[in-house]
Amino acid sequence: MNQDINSGQTSPLGAHVRDGGVNFSLYSRHATRVEILFFDHDDDAVPSRVVELDPASNRTYHYWHVFVAGVHSGQRYGYRIHGPYEPEEGLRFDPTKLLLDPYGKCVAYPQDYSRELAESHGENLESALKSVVVDPELYDWEGDQPLRHSATQTIIYELHVKGFTSHPNSEVDESRRGTYLGLIEKIPYLQSLGITAVELLPVFQFDPQDAPPGKSNYWGYAPISFFAPHHAYRSRNSPLAAVDEFRDMVKAFHQAGIEVILDVVFNHTAEGNENGPTLCFRGIDNPVYYMLEAGKHYANYTGCGNTLNANHSVVRRMIVDSLKYWVKEMHIDGFRFDLASILSRDSDGTLMPSPPVLWDIESDPDLAGTKLLAEAWDAAGLYQVGSFVGDYWCEWNGKFRDDVRDFFRCQPGAVRRISDRIVGSPQIYAYKGREVEQSVNFVTCHDGFTLNDLVSYNNKHNELNGEDNRDGSNDNRSWNCGVEGPTDDPDIESLRNRQVKNFHVITLMALGMPMLTMGDEVRRTQRGNNNVYCQDNEIGWFDWDDVHRHEDIYRFVSLLCRRRVQRMTQHKGKRVTLVQLLSDVHWAWHGVKVDQPDWSCDSHCIALQGHVRPDGLSFHLILNGFWEPKTFELPPLQGGRWNRWIDTSLATPNDIVPWESAVPVRDDHYLVESHSVALLISKGIPA
Repeated sequence: MNQDINSGQTSPLGAHVRDGGVNFSLYSRHATRVEILFFDHDDDAVPSRVVELDPASNRTYHYWHVFVAGVHSGQRYGYRIHGPYEPEEGLRFDPTKLLLDPYGKCVAYPQDYSRELAESHGENLESALKSVVVDPELYDWEGDQPLRHSATQTIIYELHVKGFTSHPNSEVDESRRGTYLGLIEKIPYLQSLGITAVELLPVFQFDPQDAPPGKSNYWGYAPISFFAPHHAYRSRNSPLAAVDEFRDMVKAFHQAGIEVILDVVFNHTAEGNENGPTLCFRGIDNPVYYMLEAGKHYANYTGCGNTLNANHSVVRRMIVDSLKYWVKEMHIDGFRFDLASILSRDSDGTLMPSPPVLWDIESDPDLAGTKLLAEAWDAAGLYQVGSFVGDYWCEWNGKFRDDVRDFFRCQPGAVRRISDRIVGSPQIYAYKGREVEQSVNFVTCHDGFTLNDLVSYNNKHNELNGEDNRDGSNDNRSWNCGVEGPTDDPDIESLRNRQVKNFHVITLMALGMPMLTMGDEVRRTQRGNNNVYCQDNEIGWFDWDDVHRHEDIYRFVSLLCRRRVQRMTQHKGKRVTLVQLLSDVHWAWHGVKVDQPDWSCDSHCIALQGHVRPDGLSFHLILNGFWEPKTFELPPLQGGRWNRWIDTSLATPNDIVPWESAVPVRDDHYLVESHSVALLISKGIPA
């Protein structure tokens, strides 16, 4: 063995910088021979050096390891792995392919990368993805740490890193549009809005070519590295720019008091099905990393061609190691798990009552205090909202989304359901002793209509996706308010504006952890497209002219956010169970008459009165989802009066006023216009 090479160590996995060089370690049970190829540039066709690992001295159990002296942070490398090509046995080794390190912390993306070439047999090193050595110790965090905001003080804002600043009217410097650094320039906007956390659509390195011909994978739900930030969101072209600029972004958000949550995809990879490319896992140990049916065909519980074998011990450890890396080395505050129910399945796809990977994540001490948000369903019909495993996990409440949408489009039977959602969905959560904020309340997310399109279209319009409008959900529960798409009719526009405000009131005032979607605060439109995963253009981007077009909505939402955060700060972010909270508040349901709620199937009106015992606050929330105005009798108050804080039927600035400026109500009745929400309060208002 050369003097600058020794046997190395099995731990830690990946490329780990040590004194004088780098230790490499890789798991592959079925490999017969392993080589590491080193490159000086992203698009080199010939390696500058090849190190072959000797099974006698560089293999321990199923771990291949070696220490190479003289290697530094920024070095590009990849694996060439030999073994049997026996697809009928699930083995797909291909020594012509350069493979990414599963634990690689950065990815070099050559100018001529080709997914098509990666799908074919043959060595095309100049177009192959390459891993990059990263030394975390070289970055100065300047004392930064994850913020650990309490769940009660959290308002999530889901956004796309590129889409938020890519539009030419973003006023972001052209070199930084669509990048991590571009986001930094828009932090003042987010601070003014009042949100406390950003939830970034996938930033793990993904394959943008995993898309229909002529399109790109814009959303990023096509991961190929669980440790590396996506290269295309960097502004500079240096090998480590993506890692450094990502950390700069996190540090800037933290300095502004905003947490960073990552949307993580541990359910599938960009390698797809049997016809997909060999980029990493498939060529390292296919039956370890993927669920296989009959030992050879890829199980597809994701709708994306393959399913990660998440409860295999090796894959399980990789997932936990990835999360710990992003928390400890990249200072991330939380994670939203895409199609999280897949993590409840064993290697055969069978639902497990106590999935090891989920308990590993929840119980790991390095992840204690980290926000864990589950999309509690998968693409194969498993739906676990209200029953997701664990004590700490929060759940995207898909029933909240559906039931709130149904109420404001006048669907039969919606009154009972929205009433339950407003008070924390106790029919779903209370019996489990869940805490209030474990329900993540949202009406829209990246997947589906924007809030503007929810009130502007009855049907999806995904024609530009190139799939003949077959893609995207048909169950949108939307209502166009009388005209499909844009209109100049002032009455319809007024109704749509009112509906947008209605949705925001319920999302931000209901018990639970609220989540808003990028641009909903200014009525961002996707022109009726409810599946812009492949639309990396103005359809999927934030149009900053909307901020001026709909500044009334922005003002409305920012005042809602401000009051929610103020109230939770007053209570010091104390977390309580839903059962405890419901007992601390005196609740009373009313209809147009006090104490006479109409729970019938044809009812479209409800009022909720609450008295919060600890601080003496009383409120009266009135929802009129009917197409005609309704006059509601107000319950009497002892020694106080009702004051109007919100009425979505009123024009700005009367639709919502600063909390301390709530307007006195002089009557014992209140007229609520059709399709409107009013919120009256009594506490701390000058007489």
